[in-house]
Amino acid sequence: MDLSQYLEIFIDETKEHLQTLNDQVLILEAEPDNIDTVNEIFRAAHSLKGMAGTMGFKRMQRLTHDMENVFSEVRNGKMSVTPDLVDVVFKCLDAVEEYLDCIMNSSDEGENDNEDVIAALNACLEADSSSVADVEDEAPVVVKEESVSEGDKRKFLDIPIADFEKNAISEAKAKDMNVYGVTVYIDENCMLKAARAFLVFKGLEDVGEIIKCIPVVQDIEDEKFDFDFSMIVISAKPMDAVKKVIANVSEIKEVIIEEYEVPSDVEVVSSVQVQKEADTVKKEDTKKKAATPAKTSSKPVANRSVRVDIEKLDVLMNLVSELIIAKNGLVSVSNTQEENRTSVQSFNEQIEYLERVTTNLHESVMKVRMVPIESVVNRFPRMIRDLSKKLGKEMELIMTGEETELDRTVIDEIGDPLMHMLRNSADHGLESTIDRLKLGKPQVGTIWLNAYQDGNNVTIEVEDDGKGIDVEKVKASAIAKGHITEEQAEMMSEKEAVELLFRPAFSTAEKISDVSGRGVGLDVVKNKIEGLGGDVEVTTKLGEGTKFIIRLPLTLAIIQALMVEVRHEKYAIPLNSIVTIEDIMVDEIKFVQQKEVINLRGNVIPLVRLDEMLDCPPREEEPENLVVVIVKKGDKQTGLVIDTLLGQQEIVIKPLGKYINIHKMISGATILGDGEVALIIDSNSLV
Repeated sequence: MDLSQYLEIFIDETKEHLQTLNDQVLILEAEPDNIDTVNEIFRAAHSLKGMAGTMGFKRMQRLTHDMENVFSEVRNGKMSVTPDLVDVVFKCLDAVEEYLDCIMNSSDEGENDNEDVIAALNACLEADSSSVADVEDEAPVVVKEESVSEGDKRKFLDIPIADFEKNAISEAKAKDMNVYGVTVYIDENCMLKAARAFLVFKGLEDVGEIIKCIPVVQDIEDEKFDFDFSMIVISAKPMDAVKKVIANVSEIKEVIIEEYEVPSDVEVVSSVQVQKEADTVKKEDTKKKAATPAKTSSKPVANRSVRVDIEKLDVLMNLVSELIIAKNGLVSVSNTQEENRTSVQSFNEQIEYLERVTTNLHESVMKVRMVPIESVVNRFPRMIRDLSKKLGKEMELIMTGEETELDRTVIDEIGDPLMHMLRNSADHGLESTIDRLKLGKPQVGTIWLNAYQDGNNVTIEVEDDGKGIDVEKVKASAIAKGHITEEQAEMMSEKEAVELLFRPAFSTAEKISDVSGRGVGLDVVKNKIEGLGGDVEVTTKLGEGTKFIIRLPLTLAIIQALMVEVRHEKYAIPLNSIVTIEDIMVDEIKFVQQKEVINLRGNVIPLVRLDEMLDCPPREEEPENLVVVIVKKGDKQTGLVIDTLLGQQEIVIKPLGKYINIHKMISGATILGDGEVALIIDSNSLV
């Protein structure tokens, strides 16, 4: 069978089971006697094993099977949970994740058998003395299985044969066809035995015809059978070929097959008798159902969600974008139409209706694209646990606001920056346990990860209670690496010095480790976040801790913007970055270090003349008043000098494509109602 069509489902579900296992093993490490957690781990390992077996990934199946064995012993009280066992289980999960990465990249699990991990698992089983003491309890089961005689296994010999089936067997033999008796034994650990049986039937259809099956097919479909079923099969193929078809189905433990002759001691019944018996059984079932009162279901409502390919959502989003552009076109037409007041009024009513529809549609599509940030952050507790062991520091991660939702496109990109920041806090931020005790701090260092919605943005904070950033050390490192001069260092404020950390190849680590110190990290974080239209800011206090604050837009597709004009060209400035709009007299402009600034209600704000930045021709004469749009990035503010304000508008961001090599100050373009293209100003870069 071609199983490639199920690969995406397999990958998604394996990720879910792996996350469940990571979460539950972390709980188990803290609460070794929590039987509910043990059961949850056993179920997840069992599911993973079954899925891997179905897809034919034998190495993953073997590893998860051994893991399942260990937790079966723990569940039965024959084995205790130790720190060593937890470490080995985490190694297993890493190995399964490695298999999954290979499958995602090449649809194959790779060649790594992970013998060392399997050996470590089995060593845990053997090392536990309680499991040795209880081997006798299990022995009778094994002996019983082995002592089953071949006669007992050939259950097809007991199949009752109807007269027409006997005739069919005789006719098949007269035509030199083979008639086989088959009994199939399914692995007792199989979760979907009906599905396995279905695959056997499907395979046999290609090589022959099943004329009789016990239990009947309906019972097998309803899983009303043990782990074996028997058939009589007519086939032109040799016995080995038929056996191979059945054995190729995963989780089939054994196949008994041989030439079939109707035994003399098997009851041969007439077809009329068979029909009567079937009718009687049916009537009895109906009576039972009628006599049994209907039970009120206490089953919880199923999760009403579906997996949707992100590409399909992108197509839907694009259609919504086109609809908004069409709406803007109608608005543009209505503004120029003044012939007939009545028709203009009804036309405006239609536009207002269309505007309501497109806004609601936009909000609905955005909600579909929104994903809780939990899907990114739930892998971090395991990472902090591993770092704690690797760095020899005691630390804990406290997460809040995991339910905060972000656009799927942002979610896919934010994982790595957050991971870099957490590793930075663990390695550079938190002191060693001995140093913390000397300073009178709690022995266990704390890292906080907090997410919350703030207007049209989502803010994510990564904070630690460590040593904070030594600004003088940062300056010294920057001077040594040639990033700044000593004169520049003296002039720098604390905030400017901290921002040196975001420069490429900058690191204050005294030695390089596999955790940090190579100068790759915070520059990547900054580039990634600013590429998403967000910004990152650092606040720190020496000896008390550091906080990284990331602000991200809720969505990257459709935004509210302020439309402005510079020398008859239209530009859009995202509304979420605008603080206020001011009318400034030219004589209010002052100069600081040869740069224009204004004093606005006690704040000194630098000015950026957009016409100069955009290489526009100079004005013929300078006006007395300037329109200044004050924009912010974190707590920094800048005034953008423009010519004319056009008003607020909902715009669709269209990427410029990789072929247009454009300055960083332009983040994209939009199509206006009259078909004109307006560039979108990236205020973060300008600030």
